[in-house]
Amino acid sequence: MKPNSGTLVINIMNGGKAEAYEGVYQCTARNERGAAISNNIVIRPSRSPLWTKEKLEPNHVREGDSLVLHCRPPVGLPPPIIFWMDNAFQRLPQSERVSQGLNGDLYFSNVQPEDTREDYICYARFNHTQTIQQKQPISVKVFSTKPVTERQPVLLTPTGSTSTKVELRGNVLLLECIAAGLPTPVIRWIKEGGELPANRTFFENFKKTLKIIDVSEADSGNYKCIARNTLGSVHHVISVTVKAAPYWITAPRNLVLSPGEDGTLICRANGNPKPSISWLANGVPIAIAPEDPSRKVDGDTIIFSHVQERSSAVYQCNASNEYGYLLANAFVNVLAEPPRILTPANKLYQVIADSPALLDCAYFGSPKPEIEWFKGVKGSILRGNEYIFHDNGTLEIPVAQKNSAGTYTCVARNELGKIQNDVQLEIKDPTMIIKQPEYKVIQRYGQVSFECIIKHDSTLLPTVTWLKDNDELPDDERFLVGKDNLTIMNVTDKDDGTYTCIVNTTLDSVSASAVLTVVAAPPTPAIIYARPNPPFDLELTGQLERSIDLSWIPGDENNSPITNFVIEYEDALHEPGVWHYQTEVPGTQTTVQLKLSPYVNYSFRVIAVNKIGRSQPSEPSEQYLTKSASPDENPANVQGIGSEPDNLVITWEPLKGFQSNGPGLQYKVSWRQKDVDDEWTSVIVANVSKYIVSGTPTFVPYEVKVQALNDLGYAPEPSEVIGHSGEDLPMVAPGNVQVHVINSTLAKVHWDPVPLKTVRGHLQGYKVYYWKVQSLSRRSRRHIEKKILTFRGNKTFGMLPGLEPYSSYKLNVRVVNGKGEGPASPDKVFKTPEGVPSSPSFLKITNPTLDSLTLEWGSPTHPNGVLTSYTLKFQPINNTHELGPLVEIRIPANESSLILKNLNYSTRYKFYFNAQTSVGSGSQITEEAVTIMDEAGILRPAVGAGKGYSEILFATSPVMHTVRPTFYKVQPLYPRIRNVTTAAAETYANISWEYEGPDHANFYVEYRVAGSKEDWKKEIVNGSRSFFVLKGLTPGTAYKVRVGAEGLSGFRSSEDVFETGPAMASRQVDIATQGWFIGLMCAVALLILILLIVCFIRRNKGGKYPVKEKEDAHADPEIQPMKEDDGTFGEYSDAEDHKPLKKGSRTPSDRTVKKEDSDDSLVDYGEGVNGQFNEDGSFIGQYSGKKEKEPAEGNESSEAPSPVNAMNSFV
Repeated sequence: MKPNSGTLVINIMNGGKAEAYEGVYQCTARNERGAAISNNIVIRPSRSPLWTKEKLEPNHVREGDSLVLHCRPPVGLPPPIIFWMDNAFQRLPQSERVSQGLNGDLYFSNVQPEDTREDYICYARFNHTQTIQQKQPISVKVFSTKPVTERQPVLLTPTGSTSTKVELRGNVLLLECIAAGLPTPVIRWIKEGGELPANRTFFENFKKTLKIIDVSEADSGNYKCIARNTLGSVHHVISVTVKAAPYWITAPRNLVLSPGEDGTLICRANGNPKPSISWLANGVPIAIAPEDPSRKVDGDTIIFSHVQERSSAVYQCNASNEYGYLLANAFVNVLAEPPRILTPANKLYQVIADSPALLDCAYFGSPKPEIEWFKGVKGSILRGNEYIFHDNGTLEIPVAQKNSAGTYTCVARNELGKIQNDVQLEIKDPTMIIKQPEYKVIQRYGQVSFECIIKHDSTLLPTVTWLKDNDELPDDERFLVGKDNLTIMNVTDKDDGTYTCIVNTTLDSVSASAVLTVVAAPPTPAIIYARPNPPFDLELTGQLERSIDLSWIPGDENNSPITNFVIEYEDALHEPGVWHYQTEVPGTQTTVQLKLSPYVNYSFRVIAVNKIGRSQPSEPSEQYLTKSASPDENPANVQGIGSEPDNLVITWEPLKGFQSNGPGLQYKVSWRQKDVDDEWTSVIVANVSKYIVSGTPTFVPYEVKVQALNDLGYAPEPSEVIGHSGEDLPMVAPGNVQVHVINSTLAKVHWDPVPLKTVRGHLQGYKVYYWKVQSLSRRSRRHIEKKILTFRGNKTFGMLPGLEPYSSYKLNVRVVNGKGEGPASPDKVFKTPEGVPSSPSFLKITNPTLDSLTLEWGSPTHPNGVLTSYTLKFQPINNTHELGPLVEIRIPANESSLILKNLNYSTRYKFYFNAQTSVGSGSQITEEAVTIMDEAGILRPAVGAGKGYSEILFATSPVMHTVRPTFYKVQPLYPRIRNVTTAAAETYANISWEYEGPDHANFYVEYRVAGSKEDWKKEIVNGSRSFFVLKGLTPGTAYKVRVGAEGLSGFRSSEDVFETGPAMASRQVDIATQGWFIGLMCAVALLILILLIVCFIRRNKGGKYPVKEKEDAHADPEIQPMKEDDGTFGEYSDAEDHKPLKKGSRTPSDRTVKKEDSDDSLVDYGEGVNGQFNEDGSFIGQYSGKKEKEPAEGNESSEAPSPVNAMNSFV
């Protein structure tokens, strides 16, 4: 048991079993006056037993039949919550056809083929132990029989035609009906002989469950559920009886009696069945309790007669029936106390004449005192209809008049004595507006004034407030509020409205209103405006200790009316040469009474103000020194806040010089610990603003006050403020930290609050530090970045958002006070489950050819789990924005590229790409790409014509799912041309675009050299195609291009820039202008020159041989003369670009000429195996037989030879 407390703590954290403490507990509190007892407290350990093992056979069910899957969870304490899920921990969908009953079973009104599955799993969640038990999976296989027979409804639960239900008053009534049948029956509920209670009736589980909350005996009766489908209906009647545990009608109340008085204790309760009443005295049945002759028990009442002090006791009333019990304690305290009056002595009451007055006289005593009221010192007792006497001692005067003022005496007496107390009543005159504001019509830019002259009690301080249209006045310097008027300068149209004057005092309030109408002003001649001249002839009159009258004569206003006068003062005693603002008055006023402070040497000056500005200050008035006095006020903003654990720092705002009211200003600082009956400790300090009290306990409350004093005396008694000594860091960490992972990005953390005594300061809240330890997918640690969440106040839980899926985290919790943070709780480790991944980091489409595209991608930046695969979907888009058949490909997770082949040429494709984990698919990334145009200029077929798509081969072996080739029309929002793309070669470019708008549009393409000011060149597009080939372009030149539609003025796409350059993948190039080709030609020419020199020398030595003639005779038929005008090979033109290339007509991809592709070589001239020189230098075999076959090998096609072959033949 905790010390100084009745709390019993049972702690099994350090050993022991909960079962050992199971039982019924009751607390008894006892002193010399009696004993009180608590209700019975039942302690039972929570239980979450395991599921009993059972062999589950598969359920083979015919389509359309009903089915019940039994859960039969283990019996736990408290009972478990039942739900059905599959192997993927996804809740099984429920509907009118399939639903879970109150007993946890899963009911099928009729089974369908889609109900076939092997993972119907019933889960039981025991919340108290935070455990979930799982039943073995149940298999259901549905077989079809044609046709499926329809059936009329049959009730699966409850069985039979009638049943009964007993529920307790105040509980929730749940009635359930689940029916089988085909079609699925619909459930309806009615109450026989009555209506279902409004606002308390709810339907759940697709109307299969009727729920009535807060039931009472009136809800008893017969409830009928009706299940109906097209073939018939069935019903069931549930007879509901509402019983009631005992509930109070009259609970016993405490009695305070004086010796010899009588009293009763009444204990009345009701219930169904009627509860029995039993009495106990000091926790003992009254039948065996010590006898008390003043006590008599009469059923539910105890009667006390002529009680004595020994009759004091605590009585317990027990009302019980079979459904529960009530227990109430009530003490009978026999006291003999003389009267006491609790109302403060000489309390002052102030009321307005003709208003009610209430004079308090709170009292206590035993026996109960009698209260009498007197007026005046020798007045008689007050009686009569002009007074009302309340039971709590208050005297009410319904209509207080002037003659009601005076001293009233309250007398309280009983047989043990009497006491009296005086209170004062003052009657004040009501506040009145004797001259109200009047309706005004004013010209624009004029000046208007509303008067509000009041009469009030001289002892009350009125405040005057002006409103415009029941709202505050505009924040505008044109509005001048005087003592008894409101002036508006330079009136404008927006100043129209209703102006209200409200006068408030501490006791009453009055108001009056007037309307202002603004009209146009007549034209006026130009006037020169200037600031006013300063006032003069300042005079001081009516000198008193605390006030003085100041008057002056205004200077010239210089054509702009003076709006107000500002009065300033100088204190030559404390701040000579410094002028302070004193007050201001309207421009129509030339005298004012000024309030003064003691011990100040005053002089005054006046400044006039108009709308142009302020005048120069007037000459100062004569000086006036006020007499010294004790301070009128005490320092403001007194605080007691400790800066260290063992001190209390008392601070205040010091009084200003003129507030000191005299010489020798000091402060009396007092303090005492709150709630400890200590005497005040005081110290007098000089004119400072802080005092430090040392040696205080840590963080305890103190009462603090600071009083000003000077050489003439003390200020009034100051008010007390509550402060605290210094805080220290919290001593203990929060315990029992628990983390509940809600989903992959959110967790909930719980902790037990620390005892307030260990906080040692103002509890500001709790801080949760949490950080990611590592990602479970990458298994790589990173720099730990701790995050902090602060939960204000005494919260014991919080949510941790923004977690990364599939990661390991740690956290701890600390308590925070004004000093700082306490120790951290032990680190708690938790893990987040897998989530869906983010989109792939990029998707690039490269290497476009006639029939293929290469896709490259990057893995998701945040995989959020283990990637299982990628999914690629793509489809063609034609020029009418119709989408072709969708192709889906599943790609292994370790792949990062894919080549799509056998695509349609010059076709736009749209790609959708995402990644998957075991949880599901992540967000997708989209991209579009176009295959290049066929080089022969063949138009592509429209998507949807013929087959519409080709069979596609892939670089990997994916699983393909082709969706039905249905086309979906994409409705454009408005006519537009967008996504203009270009694929440029040396002398031509393929332009494509997307068009959204009316059908049958006629397009044109405009282009010009980028950066030039030449006119746009225009090419008309045949038909409504969304692509076009620009020919005759200059290689290596940047062009601007745009696309427009005929008949739509100004309707063009945005401009695109492209540059002609090297050919695409299979284009031929003019190598005659390439540097490497020129170098090769020079090297070959040099080699030939050397060979000719060698042959010439040999010929001169061995005779002449007609080699040149034989070379001419065997000339290669592929040799073509070069044109002199353009430097190209003969018979080669750009028209050949669009012809299919055959063997030997292409330059290899590395742009080198292979030996087997050459039409000639030095081997043929005798340096190889097949040819030898004679000793005289002539060829043995002239040209070999190989030379004669090469033209056929190198030119199998009838096409014109390529420039490369021409070059090889020439060599």
